[in-house]
Amino acid sequence: MLSQADSQERRVSIPNIITLARILLVPIIVWAIASGQMEIAFGLFVVAGVSDAVDGFLAKRFNMSSELGALLDPLADKALLVSIYVALGIWGAFPRWLVILVVSRDIMIVGAVIVSWLFGKPIPMKPLMVSKLNTVAQVGLAAIQLAKRAGATVLATASSAEKLHRLKEFGLDHGINYKTENLAVRTLALTEGHG
Repeated sequence: MLSQADSQERRVSIPNIITLARILLVPIIVWAIASGQMEIAFGLFVVAGVSDAVDGFLAKRFNMSSELGALLDPLADKALLVSIYVALGIWGAFPRWLVILVVSRDIMIVGAVIVSWLFGKPIPMKPLMVSKLNTVAQVGLAAIQLAKRAGATVLATASSAEKLHRLKEFGLDHGINYKTENLAVRTLALTEGHG
């Protein structure tokens, strides 16, 4: 049996602190999307994703799992995904029906968990493989939309020559005519980078 000090130490574990930080990123990411700062939104989304992997790894590898962490981690994931889908839906990046599906699914899941607690029959928090695949698809689609919007924002302010180079930086240069790229390089050189 854990002593009170051990129990307190488990609650204030590194994985739980990382998860709380991820929850705190949610309003900042929504602000970035609403402000059109897609590079910031995408960067923070990547940080949130990495933090999710890190806190899970630490919890499992170093036996830092806790009941609080088991509740906070899915809450952080749902808060992040629902917020991003709503914000990108308002922005016009997702159709309304998709946003409604994502949000409704998560409301039903959270609602079922709450109802089970109220009736004193908590549901074990072990997601099915199909649920995990669905989450991966949702995260992937959100990441693609944020990356696309971040790249589009960066490219919209660039000259033609700079756009070719930035496309290459994003790994989106497949199929570009390399004669055009050489022309872009020469143009940048002649104009001292002002294309």
